[in-house]
Amino acid sequence: MTKTILLGAGKIGETISHLLHATGDYALTVTDQDAARLAPIAALGVRSVQADFTSQDKLRELIRGHEIVLSACPFHLTPMIAQAAVANGAHYFDLTEDVESTRRVKALAAGAKTALVPQCGLAPGFISILAYAMTRKFEALRDVHMRVGALPVYPTNALKYNLTWSTDGLINEYCNPCEAIIDGNKHETLALEEIEAFSLDGIAYEAFNTSGGLGTLCDTLAGRVENLNYKTVRYPGHRDLVKMLIRDLRLGQRREVLKDVLEASVPMTHQDVVLVFVTVSGMREGRLTQESFAKKIYSATIDGRLYSAIQITTAAGICAMVDLLREGALPRSGFVRQEDAELDRFLANRFGRYYA
Repeated sequence: MTKTILLGAGKIGETISHLLHATGDYALTVTDQDAARLAPIAALGVRSVQADFTSQDKLRELIRGHEIVLSACPFHLTPMIAQAAVANGAHYFDLTEDVESTRRVKALAAGAKTALVPQCGLAPGFISILAYAMTRKFEALRDVHMRVGALPVYPTNALKYNLTWSTDGLINEYCNPCEAIIDGNKHETLALEEIEAFSLDGIAYEAFNTSGGLGTLCDTLAGRVENLNYKTVRYPGHRDLVKMLIRDLRLGQRREVLKDVLEASVPMTHQDVVLVFVTVSGMREGRLTQESFAKKIYSATIDGRLYSAIQITTAAGICAMVDLLREGALPRSGFVRQEDAELDRFLANRFGRYYA
């Protein structure tokens, strides 16, 4: 069994614990500062430890003796946890969508003897693996458009939205600068801008710029693609209300207040759907060709427990990448990008099958 430690026992952490523990292949320890969060994980039969990991010394002590470290913690803890993993000679995986945190992990990976694999989840994560695999079918690329949404199946409030994952991560996506390639050049663009409308399966959606979803694809596809962008999908009208909160009321500059407002007003739901929509165009066999991928993934019951679609897809993403490393299907040292994983092998994996 592979000695593995997971830091963070929130909604995604609980799902990761369930998936890994059920295999019998991982000797898993889960740690969090909140004992209440650990209770449902301990009920699974997983070793749970309440601990403070806000200092480098405490982190190194927690991680010592483990081969693999997984972080399901807020993005501001990412560099510190990654540094402790490197110091202990452990492989490192996280779920961060934060661009600056990922840059710091990449810097730590230079010369590291173990693998550092950030941004394992849905977006960034699976979406990068999928989009990159699609681009490899083309001789020359023109446009790569990536669209992802985690949406309530039954929208009832004015925002037409329910909380399905980290509120901090959601605010980060709505407030931070976005990366894109425009006419062959890398640019930073504003979140909540460049709104577009489309429909899928007879349902109307809107999509707009959000931060972090491209992962490392801007670097990977630099010089190969004319236009590359990522947008978050919502039901029509959502963007305008969020923009009013963040820009007009200036709550983007008071993120703790915005978090309190959202968590006090917008309920959580397990009745959600994850929408993945990627379109790639370019030259194939001498002709301009377009290929698209569209899929919807719904909440599901796993071993008698109901998990939301965003819990399943995010946890499946990081668990599949851990499995692929164990199998020798990923580099075992240095910085590992999501697109280093082969799509077919990812989807054939026991965790990746949740996307298949």
